[in-house]
Amino acid sequence: MKKNKIVLLFLFVFPILTYLIFATAKHNSLFLPTISKNNNEIPTNWTSLNGEAVQLKNKITILGFVGDSVSLNKGNLFNLNQKIYNKYFGFKDFQLVMIAPLGTEKECQNILNQLKGLSEDLGGWHFVFTTKENIKNYYNSYNLQGKLDETAGTPMVMIIDKELNHRGRKGENKKGEQEYKESYNTISAADLHNEMSDDVKIILREYRLALKKNNERKDSFRDKIKEQQQNNQNER
Repeated sequence: MKKNKIVLLFLFVFPILTYLIFATAKHNSLFLPTISKNNNEIPTNWTSLNGEAVQLKNKITILGFVGDSVSLNKGNLFNLNQKIYNKYFGFKDFQLVMIAPLGTEKECQNILNQLKGLSEDLGGWHFVFTTKENIKNYYNSYNLQGKLDETAGTPMVMIIDKELNHRGRKGENKKGEQEYKESYNTISAADLHNEMSDDVKIILREYRLALKKNNERKDSFRDKIKEQQQNNQNER
């Protein structure tokens, strides 16, 4: 009997200890560090290919800035599509948002047309258009180490969570090494396939675990209400 109690205690305590160990780590397989919080939303007057407003709030977003040399950089977008989008597009609220200068709409549509043969569903792909000046101001609002080039673009993309927080790698990793990664290089298939794919997986798991926990709390609350109602009826 005593042995059974010890086993039950271990089964109860071990998950809590495991959670605390992961929660205090700077970067691990459960939580992705925050680079900056409460970033600006995409203005609703910026246009998209289908005329609908594209927003970051309540979405897990891969955010990029393609510049006005879209056709020349289409290989980067194909890398992103194959290594990241095709792997995760089935997850609810996951999207790719590329901000581009006005006048590149036709080129961006051509890119999507070419991607149709490589992806089952492009519903999570979005291009948003505004002036170069607006793009530079919006990009600078993130206070990044990286910079846009003369085309108002960059091959680097960022991960933005549902609360408009910029996520990446910061602090000490599992090896005890200091690292900082605010964005991912779409030129490098290896960077996308390895580090970015892992980080997107982590943030998707975060929200999945949070959703599961919320559902469990709702179920527990509902069960307590039912139990209270049943007790009230028995008392009568």
